Amino acid sequence: MNRALRIAVPLALGALVIGLWQFLVRHNGVPVYVLPAPSDISPAFRDSFAELMAALWTTLQVTWIAFVLAFVSAMLLAVVFNLSRTVEMALFPYAVVLQVTPMVSIAPVILIWIGYEHVERAAVLIATIVAFFPILSNATVGLRSADSNLVDLFRLYGASRWQRLMRLQLPAALPYILSGVKVAGGLALIGAIVAEFVAGSGTATGLGWVITEAGRNLQIAKMFAALGLLSAVGVANFYLLTFVEWALLHRWHESAVKQNA
Repeated sequence: MNRALRIAVPLALGALVIGLWQFLVRHNGVPVYVLPAPSDISPAFRDSFAELMAALWTTLQVTWIAFVLAFVSAMLLAVVFNLSRTVEMALFPYAVVLQVTPMVSIAPVILIWIGYEHVERAAVLIATIVAFFPILSNATVGLRSADSNLVDLFRLYGASRWQRLMRLQLPAALPYILSGVKVAGGLALIGAIVAEFVAGSGTATGLGWVITEAGRNLQIAKMFAALGLLSAVGVANFYLLTFVEWALLHRWHESAVKQNA
């Protein structure tokens, strides 16, 4: 019953908001180029379906390539940090600087360096940078979070660093890593869209470019259709990673076991 309510309540609220939106726009005669009603967005989505799906595929490719690159590079660097505190002290502050610097200010430079004829490559790099830090930060903390008594026990039995890492520290860090992965998945999508916004060129063919082009042409219903599709993809992305987290943790970790109860 609780699970049914968790699904039904958000759906009911969403339906109420959409209905109120439709009523207020029609009742107040708001022009479609200012705020389209849901009944205007649906035809725009249908008429532009092929274009939106092609743009979605481009954006998803960039997002998932960047996500994989961010995950692999962040995990490797987190392991290096765990093995050498000197390397961590030297490099981690620069990772923080990269994280807190607004990507909108870096993206134009990256696009110039890579070239506007290779917007997708620039988008992958930008999205990778955006998604990198949450995984690195969480993995670094997680690798330090193994039970100190178990660490001592492994040392007592002569376990090598590699054995401690693979059999103790990585399993202990898994909840932290998966938490960072969920954040990074959404940030990779945001990074891809930011790159397409900044490019502002027809060589970019993802959803970000479709939104930009529709806004310039005052095709606001089409723009809202693309935004709705983008939001749906972001939600699906989040729940996919949440399912992966549950699949890896539900048999043994307390956070996932409590959710099942």
